[in-house]
Amino acid sequence: MSTAAVVGFGWVGASWLFGRTPGERPIWGMAAGYVNSANLGIPIATQVLGNVSFLAEVVLLQVLVVTPVIVVALDRHSDPAGRVRVRRIASLPVRNPVILASLLGVACSAAGLHLPSAAGASLTLLSGAAVPAALVALGASLHRTAPPRAEPAELAELAVITALKLVAQPVIAYAAGLALHLSAPQLLAVVVCAGLPTAQNTFIFGQEYGVGEAVANRAVVVTTTLSLATLAAAAALLG
Repeated sequence: MSTAAVVGFGWVGASWLFGRTPGERPIWGMAAGYVNSANLGIPIATQVLGNVSFLAEVVLLQVLVVTPVIVVALDRHSDPAGRVRVRRIASLPVRNPVILASLLGVACSAAGLHLPSAAGASLTLLSGAAVPAALVALGASLHRTAPPRAEPAELAELAVITALKLVAQPVIAYAAGLALHLSAPQLLAVVVCAGLPTAQNTFIFGQEYGVGEAVANRAVVVTTTLSLATLAAAAALLG
C-alpha cells in the first residue's frame, strides 16, 4: 500500500510539480518509493529486526510487480515509435542474478538437496562477508557516479523525493499496519522496510535508458545518508 501510494504520487507529481517528461516520470516515482531491500535492507533487517525473512516479500513485490511496470514504461518512452520491446523485458528476470540465485535455492530446498560439509562451510564463510561487502560496493559505486552540483530547482525536487521516501512511505505503512491490526513485530518490520532508502537500481535504470540519471543518483545518496536517522527513530519508537 505504501509503495503504490508513494510511487504513484511521485510518478504523477513529477509532471505536476516539476514538469518532468513522460520518460522521466517512472524514474521519479521509483526514486520516491523503490526501497533498497538488498545492499542496505539486509544489514538493517539483521540489526533492527533480527531476521531477514521479511525482506523476501519486499524483494518479490518490487521485482515481480513494481519493476515490470517501471521497465515497460521506460522501454515504451525510449522507443521512437512508442513500442514496448516485449522480448527484452520478458528476459529481464532470467538476466537478474538475484532472481536466478533465489530460484536455485528454492529448487534445492524443494528437492531436499544438501551440500557436502566442505562446500557448506565455504559458502557459510562467504555469506558472512556478503553484507559488509555489499555496503562497501554501494559506497564505492555512489562515489564513482557522483553527479555535478545541483541547481536550486533540482534541490527542491530532491527535497520532495526525500520527504516521500523517508517520511511519507513509512508513515503510510504505519497507518496501513494499524488498520490491518498487525502485531508489534510485524508493524516494526513493515515500517522499517518502507523507510529504507532509494534503491540504487533507480540510478541503474536511469542510466540504462538515459533519463533522470542526476536526480536518481542524488536521491540514492541523500536518502541513504538520512535514512540512518529515520530508521533509528522508527526502531526506537516501535521496537
